Amino acid sequence: MEVVFLLMMVLLIPTHSRTTQFQDNPVNDPSRRTSPRSRLSRPLIGRDGKVYACSDKDLLAFESNGSIAWTMHLNYTCNSNMAPVHGGRGKIYLVAGNKVIKINLLNNGTSEPSAQVLLSSETTKDEQGGVVGIAVSTSSSSIFVNVKNRGLFAYMTRGQLVWSAGPVIDLFGYRQGCRKNNADCYFNSVPVIDECEASIYISNTEGEIYSLSIRSPHFKWIQDLSSYDKVFTITAGNNGRLYVTVPVKALLLALDVSSGNVLWEGIIGPLSNSDYTPIVDSNGWISIGSLDGFLYSFSPTGILKKFSITTAVDSVIQVSPVLDCTGYAIYISQTKMEGKISHAVGEYTYVSAMKPKSVHITLYVPATGSIYWSDSYPGPLSSLMTRNDLRHFILDERILLAFVAASKTGNPLACRSTRQKLMSTCSQVRPKLDGMYTGNGRAILLFLLFESAILVLLAGPVRFCCIFWSKKKLQGEKNLGSFLEKRRSLRLKKKTFDRTITELEQKAAVEAVTNAQVLEKLSNLLQKRQFIERKLSTTYSLGRDGGSSSRSKSLLPSYDGKKTRSVVHTLSDASSSSRESGSSGGGGGSEWSCYESKGKAAAMEEESSSSDGLGFLAKTSASKAAASSPRESEPNIMIGTSRSLSLKRRRALSSTN
Repeated sequence: MEVVFLLMMVLLIPTHSRTTQFQDNPVNDPSRRTSPRSRLSRPLIGRDGKVYACSDKDLLAFESNGSIAWTMHLNYTCNSNMAPVHGGRGKIYLVAGNKVIKINLLNNGTSEPSAQVLLSSETTKDEQGGVVGIAVSTSSSSIFVNVKNRGLFAYMTRGQLVWSAGPVIDLFGYRQGCRKNNADCYFNSVPVIDECEASIYISNTEGEIYSLSIRSPHFKWIQDLSSYDKVFTITAGNNGRLYVTVPVKALLLALDVSSGNVLWEGIIGPLSNSDYTPIVDSNGWISIGSLDGFLYSFSPTGILKKFSITTAVDSVIQVSPVLDCTGYAIYISQTKMEGKISHAVGEYTYVSAMKPKSVHITLYVPATGSIYWSDSYPGPLSSLMTRNDLRHFILDERILLAFVAASKTGNPLACRSTRQKLMSTCSQVRPKLDGMYTGNGRAILLFLLFESAILVLLAGPVRFCCIFWSKKKLQGEKNLGSFLEKRRSLRLKKKTFDRTITELEQKAAVEAVTNAQVLEKLSNLLQKRQFIERKLSTTYSLGRDGGSSSRSKSLLPSYDGKKTRSVVHTLSDASSSSRESGSSGGGGGSEWSCYESKGKAAAMEEESSSSDGLGFLAKTSASKAAASSPRESEPNIMIGTSRSLSLKRRRALSSTN
């Protein structure tokens, strides 16, 4: 595998350089005029279209055409290897003299202070305590500062400390982080924020990557990549992936942001040791330039595209691409070299060159392969740069790409806001539905069987407890226990009566002449069963022992007028007969007289109907007890029963005669 080793940064010096006095800069202080041909730090393209960069102890704001808009003196020397960072709402954060300085652009030109020291860190003789890098989350209004050998600190944008975290944490006696070396292990990378996941990523000196929550020092996961190398660069994709660039192995790794697992690996060409940070566009494609002259672009699934605008043999791409204002296209700087030589020595690949000849800048869309614009320097771009304030500074490809992107050169598409770009990339994240069980299939099956056995074992005790407590409750209620026992015995008696009555009905229907003893026995059973049904009724169970009982069905088949003879016993007939007898007897007598009148009426009716051949053998009342008053007692019922039996004997004798 090819491995990058080194290549010096190519410096592009304008041919017509002369000293400027900044007469066209009204904000400039003459005592703070930048010396000719000074170097600029890594630039920042502001959301207002300006380009911000530091030079020594000054912060300069350039218009997109290269002229200086204003200059701010900081009293501290800027770190040229760190670009200013967006802070949202007109704020910029930068590192100068191991201090984190907050710049409020809205206060520029007013009486309010524009620069404020947010955090100050003192360094020791062995350079411990220096600021390694900063990152700002506009969604949570937080700024994260990595201090060498001190840890990661989270501050509110107003300056309050929220939390801090070190590379080692002991959780329930289990050590996490710096497992191989605890003595000289510390965070050594710039914090990287994933706004879609609300996570922050950072690495340590032992090749481990940490995923932390923005709001708390909680470690989501720690991934050990020391098998690849201990030095790498982290790039947030904001699309469900975290990209790791390993320059020594010339590899690009895609990690899953939820677990830290490696999704895929991509082989790229040798990288420059000065700037090898890739860029992720709104389509989810990640692009990085190589010293072999090609641009390597990978889709979110790892599909590779290689691009070169010029001959790759004598050209190099040694600085990171710059995203345009739409978020879909990128600006690429490809430098054509004179005397380029590539040779491998062992595991390393060396790329060297004499001097640069020209720089080709291209506006390219990795997802579609479209080229919107291309130009070279020296050329039309060089004439543009020599007519503005940039001619007083040493330019390299980073500065050149920043001003081309800020001026929207060659871009036919409409610009989008940072929020719109973030929404495009975050929409590519596929939600994961984590399974309830993960691991080996056999282990999962055994676990399910174990769960089933536990449930079966628990079912027995639960059922026993329910029955036990229900019985315990009934035992505590003495009246309720005796009541239930009584109802059970009544149900058994009722079943016995039903069976006997059914047998007698079948016997009476088959015999041609009905026996008087059968009728008497049937009448007794009917009345006893009715008495039991009344006791089993709901109203009696509630202690009211009243209410009207339902009509009983016909118990014996009726006579059809031809060959069969039957006995009819219904509640309505008995009631009507009783009422007729009562009216003929002059109204309201005693109960005995009621039964006597009923017997006489039944006998007369039997005699009159027998002459026509359509008489009834017997007619009894099965519901007299239910129709009577609730105050009647059981002895009264028995008296009525005896009287009705004598009447039935009379009817039987008259029918035989």
